[in-house]
Amino acid sequence: MLYIMIENFPTVAGVKAALMREAERSSLGVDHGLLVSRYGGFVGAKIDCYSNLSRAMDEGRNHINLHDQRGSSVASGLVILADSMTGTKGRFTRSWHAPQGGVWGCMLHANTLLPQSRQFIPFAVGLACCETMRSYGLESAALRWVNDVLYMGKKLAGFLIESYTAPLSGEVFNLVGFGINVNNRLFPPELEAIAGSLSACLGEDVDLSTFTEKFLARLAWNMGLLYFEEEKFLREERYSGEQGRHLLLERFLALTDTVGKRVVYGFDVMISPQYEAKIVAIDEMGGLVLRLADGYLKTEYSGEVRYL
Repeated sequence: MLYIMIENFPTVAGVKAALMREAERSSLGVDHGLLVSRYGGFVGAKIDCYSNLSRAMDEGRNHINLHDQRGSSVASGLVILADSMTGTKGRFTRSWHAPQGGVWGCMLHANTLLPQSRQFIPFAVGLACCETMRSYGLESAALRWVNDVLYMGKKLAGFLIESYTAPLSGEVFNLVGFGINVNNRLFPPELEAIAGSLSACLGEDVDLSTFTEKFLARLAWNMGLLYFEEEKFLREERYSGEQGRHLLLERFLALTDTVGKRVVYGFDVMISPQYEAKIVAIDEMGGLVLRLADGYLKTEYSGEVRYL
Protein backbone atom coordinates (compact mmCIF):
# COMPACT_ATOMS: atom_id res chain seq x y z
CA MET A 1 0.00 0.00 0.00
CA LEU A 2 1.31 3.45 -0.93
CA TYR A 3 1.14 6.09 1.77
CA ILE A 4 1.39 9.75 0.81
CA MET A 5 2.67 12.00 3.56
CA ILE A 6 0.83 15.29 3.88
CA GLU A 7 2.71 18.06 5.67
CA ASN A 8 -0.10 20.56 6.24
CA PHE A 9 -2.83 18.69 8.06
CA PRO A 10 -4.82 21.01 10.34
CA THR A 11 -7.70 19.45 12.24
CA VAL A 12 -11.29 20.63 12.61
CA ALA A 13 -10.88 20.33 16.39
CA GLY A 14 -7.76 22.49 16.27
CA VAL A 15 -9.57 25.22 14.33
CA LYS A 16 -12.53 25.16 16.72
CA ALA A 17 -10.26 25.38 19.77
CA ALA A 18 -8.42 28.35 18.28
CA LEU A 19 -11.76 30.00 17.43
CA MET A 20 -12.90 29.62 21.04
CA ARG A 21 -9.73 31.38 22.16
CA GLU A 22 -10.59 34.23 19.78
CA ALA A 23 -14.03 34.50 21.40
CA GLU A 24 -12.58 34.46 24.92
CA ARG A 25 -10.20 37.36 24.29
CA SER A 26 -12.67 39.42 22.27
CA SER A 27 -13.48 42.93 23.44
CA LEU A 28 -17.11 42.37 22.44
CA GLY A 29 -17.94 40.61 25.69
CA VAL A 30 -18.74 36.96 26.37
CA ASP A 31 -22.23 36.83 24.85
CA HIS A 32 -21.37 38.69 21.65
CA GLY A 33 -18.08 36.82 21.36
CA LEU A 34 -19.85 33.47 21.46
CA LEU A 35 -22.39 34.74 18.94
CA VAL A 36 -19.66 35.78 16.49
CA SER A 37 -17.92 32.42 16.91
CA ARG A 38 -21.19 30.61 16.15
CA TYR A 39 -21.78 32.76 13.08
CA GLY A 40 -18.28 31.98 11.77
CA GLY A 41 -18.05 28.39 12.97
CA PHE A 42 -18.78 27.04 9.49
CA VAL A 43 -15.24 27.94 8.35
CA GLY A 44 -13.07 24.84 8.54
CA ALA A 45 -15.94 22.59 9.69
CA LYS A 46 -14.63 20.29 6.95
CA ILE A 47 -11.03 20.29 5.71
CA ASP A 48 -9.75 18.35 2.69
CA CYS A 49 -5.95 18.02 2.53
CA TYR A 50 -3.94 16.97 -0.51
CA SER A 51 -0.28 16.41 -1.24
CA ASN A 52 -0.51 18.26 -4.56
CA LEU A 53 -3.14 20.02 -6.65
CA SER A 54 -3.00 22.03 -9.81
CA ARG A 55 -5.20 24.79 -8.38
CA ALA A 56 -7.43 24.86 -5.30
CA MET A 57 -10.00 27.18 -6.90
CA ASP A 58 -10.50 24.66 -9.71
CA GLU A 59 -10.88 21.87 -7.17
CA GLY A 60 -13.48 23.99 -5.38
CA ARG A 61 -15.49 24.54 -8.56
CA ASN A 62 -15.30 20.83 -9.37
CA HIS A 63 -16.55 20.04 -5.87
CA ILE A 64 -19.51 22.39 -6.29
CA ASN A 65 -20.34 20.96 -9.72
CA LEU A 66 -20.24 17.38 -8.44
CA HIS A 67 -22.69 18.12 -5.64
CA ASP A 68 -24.82 20.16 -8.03
CA GLN A 69 -25.13 17.18 -10.39
CA ARG A 70 -26.02 14.87 -7.49
CA GLY A 71 -28.55 17.31 -6.10
CA SER A 72 -26.72 17.38 -2.76
CA SER A 73 -25.55 20.29 -0.65
CA VAL A 74 -22.03 21.66 -0.49
CA ALA A 75 -20.67 22.10 3.02
CA SER A 76 -20.25 25.85 3.33
CA GLY A 77 -16.89 26.57 4.91
CA LEU A 78 -15.15 23.60 3.30
CA VAL A 79 -11.41 24.29 3.20
CA ILE A 80 -9.29 22.73 0.45
CA LEU A 81 -5.54 22.61 1.12
CA ALA A 82 -2.53 21.25 -0.75
CA ASP A 83 1.11 21.00 0.29
CA SER A 84 2.10 22.25 -3.16
CA MET A 85 0.37 23.47 -6.30
CA THR A 86 1.51 23.48 -9.90
CA GLY A 87 -1.06 25.66 -11.68
CA THR A 88 -1.65 28.42 -9.18
CA LYS A 89 -2.79 31.84 -10.31
CA GLY A 90 -3.35 35.11 -8.56
CA ARG A 91 -5.21 38.13 -9.85
CA PHE A 92 -5.36 38.50 -13.63
CA THR A 93 -3.90 34.99 -14.17
CA ARG A 94 -0.57 35.99 -12.59
CA SER A 95 1.39 32.89 -11.65
CA TRP A 96 1.90 32.20 -7.95
CA HIS A 97 4.89 30.23 -6.66
CA ALA A 98 3.41 27.49 -4.43
CA PRO A 99 6.02 24.92 -3.34
CA GLN A 100 5.94 22.79 -0.21
CA GLY A 101 6.10 24.83 2.99
CA GLY A 102 3.35 27.37 2.35
CA VAL A 103 -0.38 27.48 3.04
CA TRP A 104 -2.12 27.08 -0.31
CA GLY A 105 -5.84 26.58 -0.67
CA CYS A 106 -9.33 28.00 -0.75
CA MET A 107 -12.50 28.13 1.31
CA LEU A 108 -15.98 27.62 -0.16
CA HIS A 109 -18.63 29.98 1.21
CA ALA A 110 -22.28 29.59 0.26
CA ASN A 111 -23.09 33.26 -0.23
CA THR A 112 -25.88 34.21 2.15
CA LEU A 113 -24.53 37.73 2.73
CA LEU A 114 -26.07 40.90 1.39
CA PRO A 115 -23.95 42.64 -1.29
CA GLN A 116 -23.02 45.38 1.18
CA SER A 117 -21.54 42.76 3.52
CA ARG A 118 -19.95 40.63 0.82
CA GLN A 119 -17.63 43.45 -0.19
CA PHE A 120 -15.92 43.13 3.21
CA ILE A 121 -14.79 39.52 2.55
CA PRO A 122 -11.42 40.68 1.13
CA PHE A 123 -10.81 42.57 4.37
CA ALA A 124 -11.82 39.52 6.44
CA VAL A 125 -9.27 37.19 4.85
CA GLY A 126 -6.43 39.72 4.70
CA LEU A 127 -6.91 40.64 8.34
CA ALA A 128 -6.95 36.97 9.35
CA CYS A 129 -3.54 36.45 7.80
CA CYS A 130 -1.98 39.69 9.02
CA GLU A 131 -3.17 39.03 12.57
CA THR A 132 -1.76 35.51 12.43
CA MET A 133 1.61 36.79 11.19
CA ARG A 134 1.70 39.31 14.05
CA SER A 135 0.95 36.55 16.56
CA TYR A 136 4.26 34.94 15.53
CA GLY A 137 6.20 38.10 16.31
CA LEU A 138 6.00 40.06 13.05
CA GLU A 139 4.48 43.03 14.85
CA SER A 140 5.00 45.44 11.96
CA ALA A 141 3.29 43.20 9.38
CA ALA A 142 0.81 45.45 7.59
CA LEU A 143 -1.94 45.36 4.99
CA ARG A 144 -1.65 47.09 1.65
CA TRP A 145 -5.16 47.83 0.42
CA VAL A 146 -7.04 45.70 0.10
CA ASN A 147 -5.46 42.52 1.46
CA ASP A 148 -1.79 42.13 0.52
CA VAL A 149 0.19 41.24 3.65
CA LEU A 150 3.59 42.99 3.71
CA TYR A 151 6.55 42.85 6.07
CA MET A 152 9.64 45.00 5.61
CA GLY A 153 8.44 45.82 2.10
CA LYS A 154 8.07 42.19 1.03
CA LYS A 155 4.81 40.40 0.26
CA LEU A 156 4.06 37.45 2.53
CA ALA A 157 0.59 36.56 1.30
CA GLY A 158 -2.06 37.29 -1.27
CA PHE A 159 -5.72 36.42 -1.68
CA LEU A 160 -8.27 36.05 -4.44
CA ILE A 161 -12.05 36.08 -4.05
CA GLU A 162 -14.15 34.81 -6.93
CA SER A 163 -17.89 34.31 -7.26
CA TYR A 164 -19.14 31.04 -8.74
CA THR A 165 -22.71 29.97 -9.56
CA ALA A 166 -23.62 26.27 -9.56
CA PRO A 167 -24.85 25.49 -13.12
CA LEU A 168 -28.03 23.59 -12.17
CA SER A 169 -29.18 24.92 -8.81
CA GLY A 170 -28.05 28.50 -9.36
CA GLU A 171 -26.61 28.62 -5.84
CA VAL A 172 -23.92 31.29 -5.53
CA PHE A 173 -20.62 30.65 -3.79
CA ASN A 174 -17.67 32.78 -2.82
CA LEU A 175 -14.37 31.02 -3.45
CA VAL A 176 -11.82 32.53 -1.10
CA GLY A 177 -8.35 31.61 -2.34
CA PHE A 178 -5.23 32.08 -0.24
CA GLY A 179 -1.50 31.79 -0.77
CA ILE A 180 0.64 32.34 2.33
CA ASN A 181 4.42 32.05 2.43
CA VAL A 182 5.22 30.31 5.70
CA ASN A 183 8.18 27.90 5.62
CA ASN A 184 9.04 28.27 1.94
CA ARG A 185 12.13 30.48 1.66
CA LEU A 186 13.28 30.08 -1.95
CA PHE A 187 11.65 32.11 -4.71
CA PRO A 188 12.12 32.41 -8.47
CA PRO A 189 14.52 35.20 -9.51
CA GLU A 190 11.66 37.49 -10.54
CA LEU A 191 10.16 37.28 -7.02
CA GLU A 192 13.27 37.37 -4.82
CA ALA A 193 13.19 41.14 -4.31
CA ILE A 194 9.47 41.41 -3.57
CA ALA A 195 8.45 38.16 -1.80
CA GLY A 196 9.17 37.01 1.73
CA SER A 197 8.05 34.31 4.13
CA LEU A 198 7.35 33.95 7.83
CA SER A 199 10.22 31.51 8.42
CA ALA A 200 12.69 33.74 6.56
CA CYS A 201 11.68 36.64 8.81
CA LEU A 202 11.92 34.55 11.99
CA GLY A 203 15.03 32.62 11.01
CA GLU A 204 13.33 29.31 11.79
CA ASP A 205 10.45 27.16 10.57
CA VAL A 206 7.09 27.00 12.34
CA ASP A 207 4.60 24.15 12.61
CA LEU A 208 2.60 24.52 9.41
CA SER A 209 -0.57 22.79 10.63
CA THR A 210 -0.69 24.94 13.77
CA PHE A 211 -0.22 28.11 11.70
CA THR A 212 -3.06 27.03 9.41
CA GLU A 213 -5.38 26.32 12.34
CA LYS A 214 -4.70 29.80 13.74
CA PHE A 215 -5.27 31.42 10.34
CA LEU A 216 -8.53 29.53 9.73
CA ALA A 217 -9.76 30.37 13.24
CA ARG A 218 -9.15 34.07 12.63
CA LEU A 219 -10.86 33.77 9.24
CA ALA A 220 -13.81 32.09 10.97
CA TRP A 221 -13.93 34.91 13.52
CA ASN A 222 -13.84 37.58 10.82
CA MET A 223 -16.51 35.83 8.73
CA GLY A 224 -18.59 35.66 11.90
CA LEU A 225 -18.11 39.40 12.31
CA LEU A 226 -19.55 39.90 8.81
CA TYR A 227 -22.80 38.24 9.85
CA PHE A 228 -22.77 39.91 13.27
CA GLU A 229 -22.34 43.35 11.71
CA GLU A 230 -24.91 42.67 8.99
CA GLU A 231 -27.51 41.83 11.64
CA LYS A 232 -26.56 44.96 13.59
CA PHE A 233 -26.92 47.16 10.49
CA LEU A 234 -30.30 45.71 9.52
CA ARG A 235 -31.55 46.34 13.04
CA GLU A 236 -30.00 49.75 13.77
CA GLU A 237 -28.70 51.09 10.42
CA ARG A 238 -25.20 51.39 11.88
CA TYR A 239 -22.28 49.10 12.62
CA SER A 240 -20.69 48.42 16.00
CA GLY A 241 -17.45 50.41 15.71
CA GLU A 242 -16.74 54.02 16.56
CA GLN A 243 -19.00 56.45 14.67
CA GLY A 244 -20.96 53.46 13.36
CA ARG A 245 -17.98 52.05 11.47
CA HIS A 246 -17.79 48.36 10.50
CA LEU A 247 -15.66 46.40 12.99
CA LEU A 248 -13.61 44.79 10.21
CA LEU A 249 -12.89 48.18 8.69
CA GLU A 250 -11.91 49.52 12.08
CA ARG A 251 -9.42 46.69 12.50
CA PHE A 252 -8.13 47.18 8.96
CA LEU A 253 -7.40 50.84 9.65
CA ALA A 254 -5.32 49.77 12.65
CA LEU A 255 -3.23 47.35 10.57
CA THR A 256 -2.84 49.09 7.22
CA ASP A 257 0.07 51.29 6.20
CA THR A 258 -1.71 52.47 3.05
CA VAL A 259 -3.14 55.82 4.16
CA GLY A 260 -0.73 58.65 3.39
CA LYS A 261 1.23 56.70 0.78
CA ARG A 262 1.88 57.84 -2.78
CA VAL A 263 0.81 55.07 -5.12
CA VAL A 264 0.24 54.06 -8.67
CA TYR A 265 -3.31 52.78 -9.17
CA GLY A 266 -4.78 50.49 -11.78
CA PHE A 267 -7.36 47.75 -12.21
CA ASP A 268 -4.39 45.57 -13.22
CA VAL A 269 -1.63 47.83 -11.99
CA MET A 270 1.25 45.65 -13.17
CA ILE A 271 0.11 45.64 -16.80
CA SER A 272 -1.99 48.79 -17.12
CA PRO A 273 -1.21 51.43 -14.47
CA GLN A 274 -3.76 54.23 -14.75
CA TYR A 275 -2.59 57.12 -12.59
CA GLU A 276 -0.48 58.22 -9.62
CA ALA A 277 -2.07 59.68 -6.51
CA LYS A 278 -1.82 60.05 -2.74
CA ILE A 279 -4.09 57.96 -0.55
CA VAL A 280 -5.81 60.26 1.91
CA ALA A 281 -8.44 58.00 3.49
CA ILE A 282 -10.40 54.75 3.48
CA ASP A 283 -14.13 55.46 3.32
CA GLU A 284 -16.86 53.78 5.39
CA MET A 285 -17.33 50.99 2.83
CA GLY A 286 -13.64 50.25 2.44
CA GLY A 287 -13.15 52.39 -0.65
CA LEU A 288 -9.79 53.99 -1.39
CA VAL A 289 -9.91 57.80 -1.38
CA LEU A 290 -7.12 59.19 -3.58
CA ARG A 291 -5.99 62.75 -4.24
CA LEU A 292 -4.77 63.28 -7.79
CA ALA A 293 -2.07 65.78 -8.79
CA ASP A 294 -4.69 68.45 -9.57
CA GLY A 295 -6.27 68.04 -6.12
CA TYR A 296 -9.28 66.09 -7.36
CA LEU A 297 -10.49 63.41 -4.93
CA LYS A 298 -11.43 60.04 -6.40
CA THR A 299 -12.75 56.93 -4.64
CA GLU A 300 -12.00 53.42 -5.92
CA TYR A 301 -13.68 50.23 -4.72
CA SER A 302 -11.78 47.77 -6.90
CA GLY A 303 -8.38 47.54 -8.51
CA GLU A 304 -5.02 47.62 -6.75
CA VAL A 305 -2.13 49.87 -5.81
CA ARG A 306 1.64 49.72 -5.62
CA TYR A 307 3.60 52.05 -3.38
CA LEU A 308 5.94 54.62 -4.95
